[in-house]
Amino acid sequence: MTPKLRAERNRTLIITQEEQTLLSKRLFRPIRDVKISNAEIVDKTICADLFEILDLLPKEFADLIVIDPPYNLSKDFHGFKFNATDNENYLTYLRSWFGKVISFLKPNGSLYLCGDWKCTSALQTVMEEHLTVLNRITWQREKGRGALSNWKNGMEDIWFGVKNPKDYYFDVESVMVKRKVIAPYKENGKPKDWEETQDGNFRITYPSNFWDDISIPYWSMPENTDHPTQKPEKLIAKLILASCPKNGFVFDPFLGSGTTSVTAKKLGRNFCGVEMNEEYACWAEKRLEKVDFDKTIQGYTDGVFWERNTLNLQKTKLSEAKSNGNQELVQTSLF
Repeated sequence: MTPKLRAERNRTLIITQEEQTLLSKRLFRPIRDVKISNAEIVDKTICADLFEILDLLPKEFADLIVIDPPYNLSKDFHGFKFNATDNENYLTYLRSWFGKVISFLKPNGSLYLCGDWKCTSALQTVMEEHLTVLNRITWQREKGRGALSNWKNGMEDIWFGVKNPKDYYFDVESVMVKRKVIAPYKENGKPKDWEETQDGNFRITYPSNFWDDISIPYWSMPENTDHPTQKPEKLIAKLILASCPKNGFVFDPFLGSGTTSVTAKKLGRNFCGVEMNEEYACWAEKRLEKVDFDKTIQGYTDGVFWERNTLNLQKTKLSEAKSNGNQELVQTSLF
């Protein structure tokens, strides 16, 4: 295959055939009909067809499961083609594996299921058949093609469910949002619930179920790959920080280019993902390798998530952290 011609500043991850040969040796390849132990999958990329190993994986090992399955759209995943169908057939597809994936979740675990407007009703249905649904997150895609005969699709959903609504992990303090204050309110001449700085006025606020601060990976971002439906690390970081304890275990049965595993490693969680496409799995391995030298996450600084278009201020914070020797902050910031 002729390699793509890329601009000089293009930072999209690429691997050579020689790299893929070496990286492929790190992949965990299950033996047919042989049960897989917990120890075998810790911090591993499993290269296999999910349907072939559903009955081989251990039970109740994951604190958090993040699922980004093929949406009900016709899409070519570098050779694997998923064809759109009607809602009932798509629901049948979800049911063919969702119940078994739930068995990998700990009794107090949480699960997030991603989709778009076309399949979101099917996602809600299958979630409610197995879990208690606590919320639906809607996040804004800040880019997309225009539409002449319909509204441009600028949103996606993430359904949040748990096994036990009376016993599950949720750390809201770890996912606070830093927002610019447009009309600051003062009480007795002092800022009320906001901070006045030379760079502007900001408020640290609790997150809602609508997220408008996510940037889709693109060519100038080092996390970008050629995967057609790659999720942003910042998006997955919110799910992991909120719903998986430190040193907990995150599982992704449709790993793609590795965003869930990479983000989990950056945030000090154990991880495992299943990906049938060897090239995608090797992309994940290369990204995991890079985490040893760069733990930054775009838009996450000072333990809070920043709004879009606050790049310069975030850079200032990182520079201050470096000069003050604050390595923990440096390792959890990306600009």
